[in-house]
This record gives sequence, structure tokens and C-alpha cells, in this order.
Amino acid sequence: MARRGTLAEIAAEAGVSIPTVSKVLHGRSDVSVETRGKVRRLLQSYGYPEPGRAAQSGGQVEFVINELDNPWATELIRGAEEALESERLGLVVSAVHKSRALADSWAEAVQARGSLGAILALSELSPAQEDELRDKGIPFVIVQPATDTSPASPSVGSTNWPGAYAATRHLTELGHRRIAAIAGPAGRLTTRTRLHGYRAALADAGLPEDPELIRYGTYARGPAMAEMHALLDLADPPTAVFAGNDVQALGVYRALRDRGLSVPDEVSVVGFDDLPFTQWITPELTTVRQPLAEMAALAARMVVRLARGEQPEVVNLELPTTLVVRESTGPGPAG
Repeated sequence: MARRGTLAEIAAEAGVSIPTVSKVLHGRSDVSVETRGKVRRLLQSYGYPEPGRAAQSGGQVEFVINELDNPWATELIRGAEEALESERLGLVVSAVHKSRALADSWAEAVQARGSLGAILALSELSPAQEDELRDKGIPFVIVQPATDTSPASPSVGSTNWPGAYAATRHLTELGHRRIAAIAGPAGRLTTRTRLHGYRAALADAGLPEDPELIRYGTYARGPAMAEMHALLDLADPPTAVFAGNDVQALGVYRALRDRGLSVPDEVSVVGFDDLPFTQWITPELTTVRQPLAEMAALAARMVVRLARGEQPEVVNLELPTTLVVRESTGPGPAG
């Protein structure tokens, strides 16, 4: 088989645009017969699947995510599967563990499988990797961008700043004055945005920001538990905690239990995500709901439209977050 060329190379050889090549590859009819024939011959000579095959019923979309062993990933995958089921399309899930970069071999495998495109939920995705996906003619949509991506790259996220602001304001309105934040990785876009919301709510309540009360983690339970123990060792420990996600809130719960402290009587806790388990634990967790399944479903539909040569009216979407008040928050200390 001949070397698999990029769509950019095929477009240059055919004397047409990359979108035109993509239209032919995915079976669009709004290309002239002469151009379609020329592009089809080039696609076949470069080893691409039969033009139009990926757009037919029974095709598939790729979902690339860092890790599969967490409930956050489960919610995303569920949303994407449900959206694609109505299109009679399948979902292929690939895990890119930890911070390993998106490999060339993966992008080539997507081409070989004839997938329509990809949904990406990754902790890092460089501009060069985005360009590589475009060059290979792989339509993609980023879910909850973790880094600053190109404005031209389609994405679906949530309103992280308002969500964090609402969570922190809820605690200030309950009378808490020592409010800690256990955030995610320092370089993550979601971490920065949520901390901005946290800081804004403190400022609006007339509360000073205490650097000792801001801790960074990995969005995992263990590191959050360790940071909570460190916060409790302060001379003036917090009476409330805003956790960067619900899994971190579990770590906070465990540290408080280890110290014999009650939630919310002695320490209030707020999470972020509203994963299903937040209503199973005791006390039920007050948290910020971000519509994970809806985000992934929308991303899946965008990928299908892009594969069909359609351009979304809005490239970068943010779905609203909502504060869900349950049992883990209560009044701050008197006086």
C-alpha cells in the first residue's frame, strides 16, 4: 500500500482545498463530478478507505481520554454513546495514560479505521498536535479544554468561573471566613479559571486571600486528602473547603474523618462536577453541576457535522454550571 498522505498533501496534488477533500472522503455530494473523481482516485492511491464509507450507517467516532478509571470519564463516554446511537454510529474509546502526548501512530490508526473524527478529553494537546489532526483530515472537538487551545479548534466546555464563584459565595453567605481551595494541577486551564472565580467571590465578600489556604493537587482523592491534612495543621485552619472536583472532595471527607471532624458541623465542603456518587455518600455533597454527559453528546454531534462538511455556527461552546446545595455545607462559626 502506498504511504498514507495527509489531506493537505492530497488537496495540493488535486489543486483543491482541504475541506473539499474532506467532503469527498465523507461522501458529501456538493462537489463537482470531475473534482470528486480526481480526489477519489488520489484518496484510494494513498490507501484511504473507500470514500463515503465513514459517513455511512455503521461508522464510528473516536473518543480519546487520559484515563478511564474515574467516574468523570464514565459520564463523558455515556453522553457521547447516547448521542451517537441515534445516528447509528459506534464509539471507539482510547486511553492516553497520564500526560503522554498524542502519538502519531494513534492519528494514523484513526485514518486506517475510517472513523468520522475524534472527541478529545486530554490534559494536554499542543497546537502542533491540533495541526497534525487537521493535516490528516480528522475532524475533532475538544471537551473541557485543559490548556489554551486555538480559537479555531471546536470545543465544548462549561462555565468554570461562574461555577467556582457560586460555590465560594455560597460559603461566604453561610458566614465562613476561612475558606480553603484545593485545586487541580497548577497549569490546567480549569484550575486557573476556577481559582479566579474563588478569588472573585472572596473579594466581593470583603475577605482577604490567604495563600496558605490555596492548595494544588491532581484532581485525585489521595493528594486532596494529604492537602486537607496540611490545612488542618495550620494555626488557623479553614472552616470550609472548595474542592476542585468531587473526587477531591472525597479526599477531604476522608481527612476530616481521620481527624474526628464532622461535615458540615465543623467543616463545610463543596465539590465540582455533580457526579452520581455525590448523592450516595454521607452527608450528600453540595457541589457545582457541570453537565458532563450533555457536553460529550454535543461534542459528538459536532464531530459528525464536521465530518459531513458542515461548519458549526458556534465553534467554542460553554454549557452553564449550577450550584446544587445538599447536606455538606452549613453555617460558619459564630463571631
